[in-house]
Amino acid sequence: MSKIDDAKEILKELGLPVAQQNEISAYTLLALCSIKPKDSWNKATRSSLKVSKGIMAFCKDVYKKEYAPNTRETFRRQVLHQFVQARIADYNPDNPSLPVNSPNAHYAVTNEALEAIRAFGTKAWKEAAKKFKSEVGELSKKYLKERKQTLIPVKLSNGKTLKLSAGKHNEVQAAIVHEFATRFAKGSEVLYLGDTANKDLYVDKTALKTLGIPITEHSKLPDVVLYDRKKNWLYLIEAVTSHGPVSPKRIVELEEMLKNCKAGKVYVSAFPDFSEFKKHSTNIAWETEVWVVDFPEHMIHFNGDKFMGPR
Repeated sequence: MSKIDDAKEILKELGLPVAQQNEISAYTLLALCSIKPKDSWNKATRSSLKVSKGIMAFCKDVYKKEYAPNTRETFRRQVLHQFVQARIADYNPDNPSLPVNSPNAHYAVTNEALEAIRAFGTKAWKEAAKKFKSEVGELSKKYLKERKQTLIPVKLSNGKTLKLSAGKHNEVQAAIVHEFATRFAKGSEVLYLGDTANKDLYVDKTALKTLGIPITEHSKLPDVVLYDRKKNWLYLIEAVTSHGPVSPKRIVELEEMLKNCKAGKVYVSAFPDFSEFKKHSTNIAWETEVWVVDFPEHMIHFNGDKFMGPR
């Protein structure tokens, strides 16, 4: 059999769904194991690879199989996600705390899968595959537990605790709820909180609808939305770690979306540190607020005759 057929057979025997017993999955496994056309499977090795410059490059250079650049998401969503769930591959093994959308995201074949794969083509293969499948359940639970330990807990005023995926952007969002809100928006409640892995992690649909905010468009809301019922103030906060401060363009977009909302609107750009703030300072709209996590007790107001309050 060809190495592609071999890889498909391995994936089948290791319990992968039919959808992951195809050609693109086979090429992915070959890349993760660094298996060339004339290599024996006992030569399989483990190394961390990115999707485009690692796995896709291996397909092109070694097997002359070239995939279009826009196929990257197909590798990620239809192959690698399932490989990770089935414990065929580790996600970000060299740095588990990398954010979900990091350009440094990488994958490597798991040690337990590698041990089984190296036996393919020998008398020990059937037993190795059986051993992998019998143990992978427990290993999967352990893996998920380890990943959960890197999640960022966020406790809301209603007592509910959310878990944000790891990463600088979500660290800023957690600080907004824990540090900014307690200092500058006392008594406010969270109406919306996104996550790099789950855009709609927390949405108070009832409150948003009552305020006249179109729920079907909540994905266009800022990263964090707080509401002070006593003042009837709506805090619209962008967590900025690479892009997305409250710019003049963003103000226009939000004002249009919130045209039926009668609450006073307070726009805030939240930065992890002054270095990140300086990168975006020329793109921040006037009459908005700036808050920096490293200096939580202070605020910066971009001009005007007032400090904190609706525009």
